[in-house]
Amino acid sequence: MTTNAELHERYQAVLPSFVAPLYAEPISIDRGEGGYVWDLEGNRYLDFFGGVLTTMVGHANPAVVAAVQAQAAKVMHTSTLYLSEPMIELAEEIAAVSGIPNARVFFTTSGSEANDTAILLATSFRKSNQVLAMRNSYHGRSFTAQAITSHSSWSSTSLSGLSVNFVQGGYRLRSPFRDLDDDDFTMACVDDLQQVIDMMTAGDVACLIAEPIQGVGGFATPPDGFFGSLHKVLANHGILFVADEVQTGWGRTGEHFWGYEAHGIVPDMLTFAKGVGNGITLAGIVARAEIMDTITAPSFSTFGGNPLSTAAGLATLRYVRDNDLQANAAKMGQRLRAALEPVVERTPWIAEIRGKGLMQAIETVQPGSIEPDAGRAGDVLEACKRRGLLVGKGGLYNNVIRITPMLDVSEDEIDEGIAAIVAAIEETS
Repeated sequence: MTTNAELHERYQAVLPSFVAPLYAEPISIDRGEGGYVWDLEGNRYLDFFGGVLTTMVGHANPAVVAAVQAQAAKVMHTSTLYLSEPMIELAEEIAAVSGIPNARVFFTTSGSEANDTAILLATSFRKSNQVLAMRNSYHGRSFTAQAITSHSSWSSTSLSGLSVNFVQGGYRLRSPFRDLDDDDFTMACVDDLQQVIDMMTAGDVACLIAEPIQGVGGFATPPDGFFGSLHKVLANHGILFVADEVQTGWGRTGEHFWGYEAHGIVPDMLTFAKGVGNGITLAGIVARAEIMDTITAPSFSTFGGNPLSTAAGLATLRYVRDNDLQANAAKMGQRLRAALEPVVERTPWIAEIRGKGLMQAIETVQPGSIEPDAGRAGDVLEACKRRGLLVGKGGLYNNVIRITPMLDVSEDEIDEGIAAIVAAIEETS
């Protein structure tokens, strides 16, 4: 039997050094069922990370497995050069739930590629290479996505053909405006946006791209209505708004199907990826037709929207909607949050718990300050693993524990996860 240690040695020998697994002693994922996974050595874990929010409705979900198997037995690949019923059907359903009028959908293979496409469309439509993004943002690892990522620990290069400026966003704990109430905080960020446009751009900015809740940034969550207030400034300048819904989409926040809906606006474009295929490679962008059609050169996607991926996407989207998993995300998120809040309040090295629905995070700091403490976050991560629970880690300083159960998580699974997290926190000194 291959062991985790042996597999790790092979991993290090053949993969690049910038790719690193979690944990001091990394584990494999050999198989999964529902909310649980097993490694090669037979150890079982409750999965509260889902491959970075990507397995959305449970491992080996019967509806998704059946759809993939049926499609695989017919044809797995055609490309957009051919008519594909699964691709067209999924595009129709995503356009309908997007909230964007006269929507067009273009499928890609990753969130990075989707965000890259959004910038291509915005700069072409506005005939400008100027882009605004949020501080503490992460939008992917492609060359363009790196340019709009304001997250130093995940930035691979500063080279870009874009002129990018970063504005104050939802990472309130470390904002100069953190002591303000919600309304004043929002207005201070609006003023900052206006000043950035006036002082640091030539005026004809293409777009602002933003995550409604910052994912890699540690689930930084702005007040409701925040982006609606920023949008008033954008609209005055004709600047497009792009919602990066790679992690917030498909009902994960509980309150809404899309994260942007908490802000009283409809974006000009939105990008999606991660959970829509429940583990199958699937991503894309939704935009108004006039924006999408700004590209006039012939184009196609070899793998974007392939029949296998879109069959998985259809099954996943319908499973989420038919089983009202958005409501389950709200209910289970409240149960999780209510149990963790007292522990957070009595733990001097946890600054706060934040997020919405099944997208919760705790940030670890030096007691009595907001000085980041990545060591304690690592200790909690490892302690959760020892108790059979997988969670994630992120944040600008790698000091944020990310907790993202699957949307169909049960009460018993939530309670099992809570017990592990509480014990891990109490064990960590």
